[in-house]
Amino acid sequence: MSTSEEPREPGDAAPRDASAASPPASGPPHSCAVDGPAAPLRGMTPLSPVGRLAATVERLSREVRAAQAEAEGRALIELAKGVLVARLGCGPAQAARQLAELAEQSQVTPLEFAVDVINQAARDRVSEVTDAFLTATAAVRGADADDGADTGEAGAESAAVRLRAAESGALAAGDTQAVADALLKQALRPLGAAAVAIWAAGYDGSLTLAGSAGFSAAEATRWHYVPPDVTTVARCGLTERAGQWFTSLAETGLPSVGRHQYPDGGRVAVPAGTGGRIHGVLEIVWPAPLVPQPPQVVRQVEALAELCAHTLESYVPPRGAGQEPRVMPDAVELMDLADGLYDPALVLVPHLDAYGHLADFRIQHVNESFLDPAGRPRAVVGGALLLEAYPMAAGDSELFQNVERVYATGEPFRARRINLTALVDQVPLSAVADISISRHGNAVLLIWRIEDETARLASLLQHAQRLGRIGGFEENLLTGEITWNGQLFDLYGRPQSSAPVPLEELTAHAHPDDAVTIGRFLRTLLHHRRPASAAFRLQRPDGVTRHVRVVAEPVLDTDDRLLLVRGAYQDISAQHWTEVALAATRDQLAHTEQQAIERARLTLQLQHAIMPPAQIPLKMPDLRVAVRYRPAETEQLVGGDWYDAVRLPNGLVLLCVGDVSGHGIEAATSMVVLRNALRGLAVTGAGPGQLLSWLNIVAHHLTGGITATAVCGLYDPARRTLRWARAGHLPPVLVRGAEAGPLPLVKGMLLGAVAEASYEEDEVRLAAEDTLLMYTDGLIERRDRSVEEALAQLLNTVRPAPNSLDQHLDRLLTYSRSDTDDDTCLVGIRVG
Repeated sequence: MSTSEEPREPGDAAPRDASAASPPASGPPHSCAVDGPAAPLRGMTPLSPVGRLAATVERLSREVRAAQAEAEGRALIELAKGVLVARLGCGPAQAARQLAELAEQSQVTPLEFAVDVINQAARDRVSEVTDAFLTATAAVRGADADDGADTGEAGAESAAVRLRAAESGALAAGDTQAVADALLKQALRPLGAAAVAIWAAGYDGSLTLAGSAGFSAAEATRWHYVPPDVTTVARCGLTERAGQWFTSLAETGLPSVGRHQYPDGGRVAVPAGTGGRIHGVLEIVWPAPLVPQPPQVVRQVEALAELCAHTLESYVPPRGAGQEPRVMPDAVELMDLADGLYDPALVLVPHLDAYGHLADFRIQHVNESFLDPAGRPRAVVGGALLLEAYPMAAGDSELFQNVERVYATGEPFRARRINLTALVDQVPLSAVADISISRHGNAVLLIWRIEDETARLASLLQHAQRLGRIGGFEENLLTGEITWNGQLFDLYGRPQSSAPVPLEELTAHAHPDDAVTIGRFLRTLLHHRRPASAAFRLQRPDGVTRHVRVVAEPVLDTDDRLLLVRGAYQDISAQHWTEVALAATRDQLAHTEQQAIERARLTLQLQHAIMPPAQIPLKMPDLRVAVRYRPAETEQLVGGDWYDAVRLPNGLVLLCVGDVSGHGIEAATSMVVLRNALRGLAVTGAGPGQLLSWLNIVAHHLTGGITATAVCGLYDPARRTLRWARAGHLPPVLVRGAEAGPLPLVKGMLLGAVAEASYEEDEVRLAAEDTLLMYTDGLIERRDRSVEEALAQLLNTVRPAPNSLDQHLDRLLTYSRSDTDDDTCLVGIRVG
């Protein structure tokens, strides 16, 4: 091929390559055009034979590419000439001159003007995309007239040229593989794409790689077929009508062709369909993660998918050696198949509107088993449109949407208990049915099985009898015919091939002790002819005894004669043994409850005998002593609170309160041990700290390892002083005039925790009219407050002090806010 450019007619297209169309506007003087001398390859001198050969090969390759671009442009220009010939009624030469003049006036190339003419004449999907580019360009030009107008317009025109060139290449291609090559070269590479795959959708939901570009041959061979129900990027695009745009294949985790070549690249999968039917998927691969694309690019990709759909309409998958060609049944064969079904079936064919879009489905055939929900004959439904015969199919049941989806994707649909509604004289008539929809060739087979209410209730009754372990029977007393259901045979432990047991022989199959009960049942039923029931023990042939209840009623004829008896047996063995266990449990609980009541009564008696609720006041000169004991409201919570107030031989007064941990008779007996031990130890004349040390030994070694708290005080009437110590107990409260507060804390751990312990003492001098209170935690303890808050509430209650000490203690018990239902001890002294 000569490197010099031959003269062209005015209508001929300029080369697609920019360097072939015109020399560079700027650049170094040694920049080469298409026809310029080739630069020598690295490592080769221009004068060497190998260098000359390489330069020649490179020059010839550029010429071939330029010739291909020129041929593609010439095809579009020739098509535009034909449009002008048809519209202007002129000859080809005049149309060529007109095209050149109009392109010069518009200041565009003849190729770009030819594309504009084709878009105006076609008004197809590619034209819509081009218009969208031009609209977006106009908006950009209005926003920034100085910077973006020329660039945007050039981008829109180049996009239109790319789309029309891709369309021309696709229409001229001999197979789907050539279409993939043309799409990648003409339209997708300018968008940054690296590869493209065209998938054909099979009738069974499979995918076949009909054509690809940008992948290695081994990769395309490995992915030539994808079985049904295998989730890939292409299948996601098949099921999603709007397409799928993935930023990165690695983020999806889905397998797809070229995942090793482009592991992190973006993916786009768009369904390729026409006339409401999807023929396959267009999958586009980017080498890097895909950024969000503008709407114009999205529409461009959808237009390319529609171009693929026209090619896939006639695509036939290649068959292997020895493989028989797959024959898809047409509507006639599908009618024969539908007539062989026992369920109602309809054969549907697509009904397209004037623009070639799917508008409805024509009911091409109705099989002989057809049963209309509204009771209409077959002739009324056959031949009608689906939405005319069943307008409610587009409602909540989504029947029409499911038929449309199956026709588009080829994936079958099945569902249970779908409402079928038909309008008869504007009255909706509904039925419940199981639905099956499948596509066969260009037709759809719709099968429904209307639910039989009688059969459904019979099935429901069988399940109820099985769950309730109920068996039914009917016995004709005139003919002797007996009918049992299967559950009753299982209840009797007999095979269903054996003869049923008559009512008169019922005694022979029951426990001998139940003969009187069964006789009374039969006499009421057969003699008095009234409904009757009885419970007895059924002895089965396998040696198992079941507790059974039988219920029956007589059926009389028109002459009031006994005709038959029908009834039911129920296995109540589980209920019987449950009742036996409940009865035994009730007896055991009653016995345990009586023991607990007796135990609590004895504990309370023991406690009251040792420590009565109101003790005789201790009378001494200038000293008033009063005690109170309030038991727990619940008798089972009888605890170990104790108190003591006694005058010792040395003239001192022993005052103490304590609380043994736990409740019940163990706590009460431990309380008795500690109270008596402290009273005995006090006669030694030891101080309160020493007394608590000895009492700790008693609690640790002699009372079974119990723990307790206590506060012990020795009051000297002559000096009006109180020496006291505490073992983990709350300190006494001193009320003096209008003031009240606890005594300063002294160290002392609770009794019984360790083998040996020492306790600090403190001494307080009391004045006339002073009141000192010792108490257990049952007086102030609350579940929702801390001890400090409860003690502050007690201090507010104890002041002002009433005139009488007894009134003071009674007032404290009355206004106590304790909510733990614990027993309480309270000791008070008032100095005269």
